[in-house]
Amino acid sequence: MTEGSPTLTIDGAVATLTLRRPSLRNSLTDADLHALLAHFDAIQKSSAIHVVVLRADTMGQKQAVFSSGYNVGGFDNDPMAPLFFEQIPEALERLRPITICALNGSVYGGATDLVLACDFIVAQHNMTWRMPAAALGLHYYPSGLRRYVNRFGLQMSKRAFLLGQSIPYEALDKLGGFEALVSSDEFESSVHNLVSTLTGMAPIALTSTKKSLNEIAAGLYNEPALKERSRHSVYSQDFVEGRAAFAERRTPRFTGK
Repeated sequence: MTEGSPTLTIDGAVATLTLRRPSLRNSLTDADLHALLAHFDAIQKSSAIHVVVLRADTMGQKQAVFSSGYNVGGFDNDPMAPLFFEQIPEALERLRPITICALNGSVYGGATDLVLACDFIVAQHNMTWRMPAAALGLHYYPSGLRRYVNRFGLQMSKRAFLLGQSIPYEALDKLGGFEALVSSDEFESSVHNLVSTLTGMAPIALTSTKKSLNEIAAGLYNEPALKERSRHSVYSQDFVEGRAAFAERRTPRFTGK
């Protein structure tokens, strides 16, 4: 694969975003961040996409690195770069489809927040996670701190930020941070199985429930909005199909209507 900005490929209901700078440990340049925002916009505009997989090309690396985070050269050009970077995981978290991070390498810095912005994480054994923001003199932006505490809890978040040390994926997995932590041999099948499960679910219920859960986790509980989403699902064709399939003991055929 040629190195460059992240790519977006679409196969039916599944979109795949791929980071493509393995020789630079998939560090994220400003151009990469703008490309990701453009891809997110394209995904939001396509109602046919139900699942998004975030991947990284690690070919040729001696030790697999999913991403080493924001290219620190950008700080020299713009000291406010971290505030721009925040827009990318925020936009990723708000995507309508369900998102999966196929975490096939170690991850560092701001890229850790891209991972946390995904709904599910499938990770490989024997990799490490590091957040060196405080070691660089940076107080991290608010939404990133929220995602850390929501996923890993307060104490592990303090360990990640205040100590700035590498954390084995095995330690994060004990906190329920990953949907699966598997060997390299099991990795692709685990991602595939998760995608298959999600694409078999009712799209309306899936995406609206995701939005509601994320709002509640962010302290934005809005009962009227949640009730309206519930009402909308009750009157959907998918709910009719789901009940019929359950009664007939068959696999449902959801249409997202």
